[in-house]
Amino acid sequence: MKKVLKDWKKRHLVQILILSCLVIVLCFFGAISYFSKNANISELKNELPQPTVFYDTNGKLASKVSGNKNEGVPIKQVPDSMKNAVIAIEDHRFYQHGGVDLIGTSRALIRDLKAGGMVEGGSTITQQLTKNTILTSEKTLKRKMEEVFLALAVEREYSKQEILQMYLNQIYFGNGTYGIKQAASKYFAKDVQELSISESALLAGLIKAPSALNPYEHMKKAIARRNLVLLQMKKQGYISNAQYEKAQQEKVVLDDKGGDPFRGKFPYYVDQVLDEAIHQFGLSQDDLLTGGYQIYTELDPNMQTAMEKTYQNNSLFPKGKDRIVQSGGVLVDPKTGGVRALVGGRGEHTFRGFNRASQLKTQPGSSFKPIAVYTPALEEGWKITDMLKDEPMKFGNYQPSNYDHQYLGEVPMYIAVKESKNVSAVWLLNEIGIEKGLDSVKRFGIPLDKADRNLSVALGGLHEGVSPLNMAEAFSVFPNNGVRIKAHVIKKIVDAKGKVIAEWKAKKVKVTTKAVTDKMTTMLLGVVEQGTGKAAQIPSRETAGKTGSTQVPIKGINGLKDQWFVGYTPQLVGAIWVGYDKTDTEHYITPTSNTGSSIVFREVMTEALKNKPKQRFNVTHISTLMKKKEEKNRFNLQEKFNNEVQKWEDKWNKQIEKWGKNRKNKNHGNGH
Repeated sequence: MKKVLKDWKKRHLVQILILSCLVIVLCFFGAISYFSKNANISELKNELPQPTVFYDTNGKLASKVSGNKNEGVPIKQVPDSMKNAVIAIEDHRFYQHGGVDLIGTSRALIRDLKAGGMVEGGSTITQQLTKNTILTSEKTLKRKMEEVFLALAVEREYSKQEILQMYLNQIYFGNGTYGIKQAASKYFAKDVQELSISESALLAGLIKAPSALNPYEHMKKAIARRNLVLLQMKKQGYISNAQYEKAQQEKVVLDDKGGDPFRGKFPYYVDQVLDEAIHQFGLSQDDLLTGGYQIYTELDPNMQTAMEKTYQNNSLFPKGKDRIVQSGGVLVDPKTGGVRALVGGRGEHTFRGFNRASQLKTQPGSSFKPIAVYTPALEEGWKITDMLKDEPMKFGNYQPSNYDHQYLGEVPMYIAVKESKNVSAVWLLNEIGIEKGLDSVKRFGIPLDKADRNLSVALGGLHEGVSPLNMAEAFSVFPNNGVRIKAHVIKKIVDAKGKVIAEWKAKKVKVTTKAVTDKMTTMLLGVVEQGTGKAAQIPSRETAGKTGSTQVPIKGINGLKDQWFVGYTPQLVGAIWVGYDKTDTEHYITPTSNTGSSIVFREVMTEALKNKPKQRFNVTHISTLMKKKEEKNRFNLQEKFNNEVQKWEDKWNKQIEKWGKNRKNKNHGNGH
């Protein structure tokens, strides 16, 4: 009897203790629920991380960039099998609790008390979400309490589907993959909506221990975990027995898609687009990396690929001494000003780092002569056959010299251009007046400052300097019949809601006349066909252009600081700069016949125009001009010879006539 009474008291005591604990727990969670109203969950945003997407000139997807490590998927696109698998294994009471599972948490607390530390998770999906986005992963009672407060606040603010969407898009699935979109691609090379029940179960199983269950390294463990998820799905009524059996028997076929092929593609061009969006249209970098914009560009992917491949060919560039010889290049459509391709450097790319195609500021050398000297001279009525001085001379304190120190006394203008005669260019600028040259430079869109008002501007002696983008835009005037359109990369920007927030508006600037540009093209064709730019010849295409270089500004060193080639065909303009980022006594360019800016230009343009129609300039070629001059010279010589013969004949006839008169007079005097 005593034993029965003792057992009865014991049972009632346990029941009383359990009831008391439940009351305490209920009061505890009630207090937590009350105080959680003030929890700050502002860091949690129900936004789908979306990259900014770039489209090429034909409106096709070209590249992506994002500040997020993952890309979001709307919950509507996630198959039920994936949602159910995660709920079954991670939080089977997800739809019943209010953010904190009282039963599960109580069980976890009891186990933690028994173990004497925080060993049991017991976290709901909502708690895991707060831990991954707002809190740290440390296992302390304080952090656990914060997790509970925040989870309750999240449930009040968001629906279950919104919470599940945020969770699936941010949870870590191992192998560097965050979010269900990356996971589906990394493990099965699929879009999320294509996942099977078996594949969904395997991915859901990875969440507990992504590294330990990585199927690429631990396939047996991953399959065992998948089967456990499938079993839970069957027990909880998410799948039938038949579906369970089929999914369990399904072979796991791993396939790494290798990530998004468009993410990070064409990096230098993307840098330029971002830079233009920031400085021309007022967007911030944060906006562009997180806002999910669609940016339509002037990019020609074939030309960009051709340019990038050329820049990877080290044999085309001078060899560097302990540091790489750098370069920047750009291709522009002269009819629209659209930048078709752009590379801002060699070697490893740095996101929004120094872009030598657009941010470089250096002297353009003789490539500046067509802009500062010969165009304004032609506008003033000079002819390309007019003779220019070519002899050592001083202009005040300024004494230019030809690069080869050879002088012919005087040369026709087209020869001065073809052979890049420095003294002739300076002499001609002095003849027409420096103001005419500076005015021309400004019309071509080249920025100047007060320090540039001197005759050295004829040879590209600018105080600040220019970039390949500046030079390509300026030279686009020649194939575009005297009209300049600002070089640009962006057509329009569309925000995440589909609204056009920025659009390029082309403005045409009349720089000079078609008659002048035709004459310039005639002379610049001569540069490539017969002159200093022979190395830039594009097979079977008419190409005009101008070389340029600057000497190392260090006494006793005979080398180049900058090397340029700027040229064009009827449909494309290219500008290439080659040089060190910093020139010193050890780092400068020694020209060779098989490397440098002209060679790079030739290779880039050849590849870029590979599938484009061959077009011709409707202008006179220097060879034709020279042939006509030779014929004229021969005609003049013949005429001169004929005149001399006629003079001699006239003189001879007069002499004979004189002799005849003298003889007649003599005979008359003798009586004959």
